[in-house]
Amino acid sequence: MKILITGANGMVARSAVSYCRSIGDEVIALTRADLDISGPESVRTVIERTAPSAVINCAAYTNVDGAETDEEACYKANANGVENLALACKSVDAAFVTISTDYVFDGLNPGFYTQRDTPNPQGIYAKSKLEGEIRAKYAYARSVIVRSGWIYGDGGTNFLSVMHTLLGEGKSIKAISDSFGTPTFAGDLAKRLRELAELDLPGTFHVVNSGPGTSYLGFAEKVCEIGGFDPVLLETVSKDDLKRPAPRPESSKMACLFSERLGLAKMPDWEDALKEYI
Repeated sequence: MKILITGANGMVARSAVSYCRSIGDEVIALTRADLDISGPESVRTVIERTAPSAVINCAAYTNVDGAETDEEACYKANANGVENLALACKSVDAAFVTISTDYVFDGLNPGFYTQRDTPNPQGIYAKSKLEGEIRAKYAYARSVIVRSGWIYGDGGTNFLSVMHTLLGEGKSIKAISDSFGTPTFAGDLAKRLRELAELDLPGTFHVVNSGPGTSYLGFAEKVCEIGGFDPVLLETVSKDDLKRPAPRPESSKMACLFSERLGLAKMPDWEDALKEYI
């Protein structure tokens, strides 16, 4: 399969590029410098010139707190950019897979969010991602929306990705005890993105590692257990203690209603995936 992957410098994109190439795909990996997805003409030109059979969009504005004061840039990437890619894919009859977020939900459901649940985003970042979902579906009915969250992996700079490094250096970390989600290893997400591109069934999929989910504190404790780090280095805090600008869902655990019914394998358990990563 000839696959074009955007946002190629990002953690998920690098995992997707690596996986796709490992199974023999022809991969066109484009960084933001190569392709700014907020420009409709440049997007259309690149897609029509390269003529991929599938596009996996990993480009996004991901600064959740920064979005509260940089709404225009956030929407350009997460809404306009997704729409531009969807329209360009339609012009060349390519499959289109784009990544959304667990933050489209308000976090009031203590259980698992599925496709039956109505999104209710709270912050600018979350609202922009939902807008991207809507625009993709309207622009190109063939669009595949992949909601994921709590993503970590090789080369990642977010808290979940670097936690084991900090603990290994003997540094103490603050771990939130009252925010819950379903941790997702970028390598597992990348594989599923490729599977969905080949499956080419339009719709919304929730792609997260399996298991009951956990809190940031629970994740940190599991990191200590697997890596043999000192749990005394963990400082338990509440989400409100951090006073972050953007609202975040208290619980954004997700599950997919139909992935396995479509013949897709169950995603690995989050604890097993974390063990592999560490």
